[in-house]
Amino acid sequence: MGVFPLAAPPPPPPAHVAIIMDGNGRWALGRGLRRIAGHKRGAEAVRTAIESALRLGISYLTLFGFSSENWKRPEAEVRDLMGLLRYYLSNEIAYLNERGVRLQVIGDRARLHPDIGALIEKGERATAAGRRLTLVIALSYGGRSEIASAARRLAERVAAGEIRPHEIDETMIAGHLETCGIPDPDLLIRTSGEKRISNFLLWQCAYAELVFIDTLWPDFTRQDFEQAVREYHGRERRYGAASG
Repeated sequence: MGVFPLAAPPPPPPAHVAIIMDGNGRWALGRGLRRIAGHKRGAEAVRTAIESALRLGISYLTLFGFSSENWKRPEAEVRDLMGLLRYYLSNEIAYLNERGVRLQVIGDRARLHPDIGALIEKGERATAAGRRLTLVIALSYGGRSEIASAARRLAERVAAGEIRPHEIDETMIAGHLETCGIPDPDLLIRTSGEKRISNFLLWQCAYAELVFIDTLWPDFTRQDFEQAVREYHGRERRYGAASG
């Protein structure tokens, strides 16, 4: 009787996946709809990403929800986006809790309306016990601004005599970023065919694998997510070291 070799176990999933959710406006305009229709459909695609991350056993999922540059968009669009954000924060917390998902928000909250800030804090408290997945939403966020803020805090500590300039290293800088305590992304996905990272997690994505897909965000599927992870698994991660 023949002996069949055991199938190799699947590779471990990336611990942290970050996504630039791009293409909502083009999705809507291509259908003769207002841009807000694309944003609403895009909010539904967030659930697809969360379910996919849970299915794959990913521990951290970071989504670029609203950039610091997005404040320059037309006032009506920003108002619609803020209304959609209020709805999401008010109505999706129960969904996150049911699935053991912890919510964490990074970005400049001072620019958000106080009621949105209160909803964020309420959602973070309500989901604090989630252990299956940490969902990080970047709102009013910019990578350069985050690094500049960390530099200012370190400069203040030097001026106060708490630390000396020569003590500042990469670990200390990372500890003053908003993502302190969160592992750097292993994989960064951007939808819609654009091939840039748009000021997103500039420090944290130093060694992330970048995967760009043509799918517009509202059409993002579990298959898109899984294909990006398969591409990630097919790459050799050397972290600057020479190949063998």
